[in-house]
Amino acid sequence: MFSVIFPGQGSQIVGMGKEFYEKHEIVKKLFKEADEVLETNISKIILEGPKEDLDLTTNTQPAIFLISYSIYQVVKNEFNIDLDKGKYFAGHSLGEYSALSCAGYLDFYKTIKILKVRGSAMQNSVPKGEGGMLAVLGSKIEKIEKILKENKNNFKAQIANDNTEGQIVLSGRTKELELISTFLKTENIKNIKLPVSAPFHCDLMAKATEVMKKEFENINFNQSNITLISNVTADKISNIGDLKNLLINQIEKKVRWRESVINMIKYGVDHFIEIGPGKVLSGLVKRIDKNVKITSINTQSDIESLRI
Repeated sequence: MFSVIFPGQGSQIVGMGKEFYEKHEIVKKLFKEADEVLETNISKIILEGPKEDLDLTTNTQPAIFLISYSIYQVVKNEFNIDLDKGKYFAGHSLGEYSALSCAGYLDFYKTIKILKVRGSAMQNSVPKGEGGMLAVLGSKIEKIEKILKENKNNFKAQIANDNTEGQIVLSGRTKELELISTFLKTENIKNIKLPVSAPFHCDLMAKATEVMKKEFENINFNQSNITLISNVTADKISNIGDLKNLLINQIEKKVRWRESVINMIKYGVDHFIEIGPGKVLSGLVKRIDKNVKITSINTQSDIESLRI
């Protein structure tokens, strides 16, 4: 039994998807449509850079979705491999929108339009340089929660991502994160400042939440037989009516990726197929459970060797 998973921000590289763009007309059409919807030459930014432009959240989010969606369509339509048979679809943060669209709940046009708004809203929620993210390595989430609670008068941050055992990401104001980083080092806890432009998945994203509430007012989802796993609950989304609120809440809530993977395995999944640029999620899944099969699909040869 397999699940299809989709990466989020941090997986982007200049030139991603170039092989698919050059070999498949279906991908060229999707790139052209994306340029028109976004009213910017996202194709050029993806294929040629510069990296600084690709790394802007407002570009990164639609760009990664475009690549993931394009690869999914090639697998499905050019190779006739039925990924829709996947037991669950899940994505990490932004990747949840790739999962949503590839599963048929929302069409390509609407999804990339929403991501243009989402990326811009998240980019602009906090003035540049005032917020950031800190990766904490080699420590259990319970320990970090305890440190944050006991030192709430000294510094404030929130857990943004629970990625895997020993990899947690904090979000907060830059000055607060500097204090936390220094404190963690005195506790011999390794931490690294992440090269991101905003403090995602925390209450500093409140402005973005309000923007997305408005954006979703007129959005209706399609029915699908594919079950999604939510970042917010780390569990099955059993009611299509819950989708809107879960996607809105996801802006400020912690991404519960570790628990999501554990739950999918508990429900019988023994093979994870990552669709999109990079192999970040494959690495995380491997650390969560080294006994499951993991396949990354981001080249033509990856598809040719795919067995489900």
